[in-house]
Amino acid sequence: MHIAVAGNIGSGKTTLTRLLSKHFKWEPHFEDVETNPYLHSFYEDMQRWSFNLQIFFLNSRFRQIIEIRESGRNVIQDRTIYEDAYIFAPNLHAMNLMTTRDFENYISLFELMNTFIQPPDLLIYLRASVPTLVRQIQKRGREYEEAIRLDYLKRLNERYETWIEKYNLGKLLIFQVDDMDIEKDPKNLSLIIDKVNAELHGLFGQST
Repeated sequence: MHIAVAGNIGSGKTTLTRLLSKHFKWEPHFEDVETNPYLHSFYEDMQRWSFNLQIFFLNSRFRQIIEIRESGRNVIQDRTIYEDAYIFAPNLHAMNLMTTRDFENYISLFELMNTFIQPPDLLIYLRASVPTLVRQIQKRGREYEEAIRLDYLKRLNERYETWIEKYNLGKLLIFQVDDMDIEKDPKNLSLIIDKVNAELHGLFGQST
């Protein structure tokens, strides 16, 4: 079983992935942030490093998906390969931070990879406003994220909404997280767990 958590930068994906993996005894697969050799450079000069960063994430996510399916285990994944291809890369291209030549090369590679992968059994989307994203980004205090621009987050949010509106690859749960603190308020986490359980019953016809 493959569960994935999607959402903009600062929406709470990593926290929810960690809490759900603990509750359901799922194996967590987190986004490769700390060992990413391009992330710091990207936020300092997006135009120079956008293609390198997106290729790194695409490769990392593809490897994760292959490992998840081959393992046969129940896994929850922090962010999906679809977000890279349908949101982050197109956004960089639209903002003239990735050349058309690089973008077309990237999309060609993704389309090839996409023929070898399966979508998650359940996608959980965390919807958050830009002020919430900013607050969460500031709260976790990653130095390289201090350079993130508000218009960048806003554009990403718009693309997320367009993608989610058309998402039809499998089961989907959407949570508005502006007024939710899943780490400090057990009721909020319980609400998510209950809805996830309901979807899993529909998928597998039995309790998890």
